[in-house]
Amino acid sequence: MTRRRPPRSASADDLLATLGLLTAKARQGAERQRARVDLAEALQREMLPETLPSLPGLQTAARYTPARDGLDIGGDWYDGFVMADGSLGFSIGDVQGHDVEAAAFMGQIRIGLRAVALAATDPGEVLARANDLLVSVARDLFATCTFLRFDPLEWVLESARAGHVPGVRATADGRCEPMQDPGGLPLGIEPGEVYPVTRRSLTEGGSVVLLTDGVIEGPAVPIETGLARVTRVVGAGAAAAVSADDMAAEVMKAAEFTGHTDDAAVLVLRHDAAANRLRPAPPSA
Repeated sequence: MTRRRPPRSASADDLLATLGLLTAKARQGAERQRARVDLAEALQREMLPETLPSLPGLQTAARYTPARDGLDIGGDWYDGFVMADGSLGFSIGDVQGHDVEAAAFMGQIRIGLRAVALAATDPGEVLARANDLLVSVARDLFATCTFLRFDPLEWVLESARAGHVPGVRATADGRCEPMQDPGGLPLGIEPGEVYPVTRRSLTEGGSVVLLTDGVIEGPAVPIETGLARVTRVVGAGAAAAVSADDMAAEVMKAAEFTGHTDDAAVLVLRHDAAANRLRPAPPSA
């Protein structure tokens, strides 16, 4: 005797139909989100520089990586270019937000900094002018940033900070510490903000490493803990005289310990001692 399954009730059929519709909507939503994330990541990578300027006695390198979960993309950047007076300008920063709008805003800031640096060479003035420019366009977003100016004649590094996380400086003898320089508010918040400039004479060989908070902060990792980890990595690398490219790769690995819920960027300048530098030559981009 063959048993027959009892017919489904109308309510069961309705439930299955509803679940099917919800599953289809969820799939469509996931596909739209994936497309949005892919677009944000493409914008990010297309707007980052393909090369960085360098000089005899100065190596530069950088890394960028999106968040591990693929959702928080679009705000971090790094840049390097030759300024009007022949010095080298470098910037790194992080835009509030993680989406296509943040990626587009990042591109505007990067271009704005370059434009301002055509008329100003002092890092504090560059940030101040860029800040006033961003405030004037009345966007809801803001950005943290560190701007460096490397003088190839004096072998001096000048830096200014707009609410950004500290960088790390190390010398070839293994001394290493975070660059807890004074700074001002993030860009795009208040007009007329002042950004103090810190000046360092590079009398000893070593490395300067700039990064974004995605490298040193995560859900269970406070900034102080992540920064201490990166400081140890940079100190060991400087003592071992690793290349700028290897240093950037090692520092980026620190993001794995944070949970990597944010995108992350690293910018490295590895320099010889001022006394050992070669005769200044035109910088190469």
